[in-house]
Amino acid sequence: MSEAARIIQAALARAAEAAAGPPGSVPAQDGVWRRRLVIGDPQADLAQVLAILAHHGLLAADGLLHSDVQLISVGDHFDWGKPPERESAAASGLALVAWLAAHPANQAVMLLGNHDLGRAGELAGFTDARFAEAQAEADRIYPGGDADDAAEQAYLARWPQVPSAELVARDFGNFREVQRAWVEHLLRVRRFRVAHAAASDVLVLHAGVTREDLDVTRLPDAHRADAWRVAAALNAALDAAVAAWTRGPLRIPGLHHPGNAAQGEGTGVFYQRPSLLPEDAERVRGTPRRRFDPRRLPPGLTQVVGHTRDKRSRAMLGLSPTGARDGVLRHLVTDGTRVDYAHGAPPPPTPGAAVLVFTDGAMRECPAPDYELLDLDTRAAAIAPRPEGR
Repeated sequence: MSEAARIIQAALARAAEAAAGPPGSVPAQDGVWRRRLVIGDPQADLAQVLAILAHHGLLAADGLLHSDVQLISVGDHFDWGKPPERESAAASGLALVAWLAAHPANQAVMLLGNHDLGRAGELAGFTDARFAEAQAEADRIYPGGDADDAAEQAYLARWPQVPSAELVARDFGNFREVQRAWVEHLLRVRRFRVAHAAASDVLVLHAGVTREDLDVTRLPDAHRADAWRVAAALNAALDAAVAAWTRGPLRIPGLHHPGNAAQGEGTGVFYQRPSLLPEDAERVRGTPRRRFDPRRLPPGLTQVVGHTRDKRSRAMLGLSPTGARDGVLRHLVTDGTRVDYAHGAPPPPTPGAAVLVFTDGAMRECPAPDYELLDLDTRAAAIAPRPEGR
């Protein structure tokens, strides 16, 4: 067995041990980070996630991150695979969350995605038995395509807490009660965050925020290019919502509204994606929403996000799908009028420009050595070390 394989096995054992215990989180500790990296949506088997980290020399022999490595996960730790993979995928997602939480909070920074919040949102009232019942019915009426409208409406009448059969059959299809227990714990101890400021002008979060979203936080315009203040405002909104949350779906007023049969799909800053399509012109107005106009991004701020793969980004920006790739970093730059989108890290920012850096590279479909991580210090794709050393 190679050294990398031994390290991955040690990490898998660490993750299994953590997941077998009650929800927990290691508090922040003093640390000096020699490498700071962002990993896009880890919706893949834990072994694949760890193989990517091992390829970049980030794992120590004890199965944890090296003590001088900081890793920021942009969220969506659950839900991948086909129906036959549900059990293994559910266990894998839980093990990933438990493994990350076994690191100091400032070393493994855990950001929320819509799939993470779904455990405390659309799925807040489900037991394992009730979810299995709802999913069996959803599988019958949503066999991988559009459900019959009459069957869908009958389904929603029986399960009004969800917005569609598709959400139960596919989108949040790996749910287990124990996942919700972990998510709730990590919310209440403030381990799961909305956003992380990596520099004064670099904000890391799941899907990105616009001027309208920041209006909800009442952050003054003069502070909206300051990543520290933006992160603090978004995290304060989350903390206030969690403090007031006693039962039912968790809602962050104006920023995150879980979906249900009456209101439709979930909306807000964990769901939204940039779109320039004419048919989305009305959908990008106001907030919360599922689409936003990238020309409304706050100028002077670089946002590092996940949530959207290359092929979908191109489609929603009105670009040709030709050249879409898995595994690569991408960027969008706008001056409020023009929007440019391309593979790779963004060019040095210019005054007044707003930038998105996309890190969701379809992890499950991409070979581990080809999956790019963002190096926050070089602001480019991380360079894996030579085999002889980190």
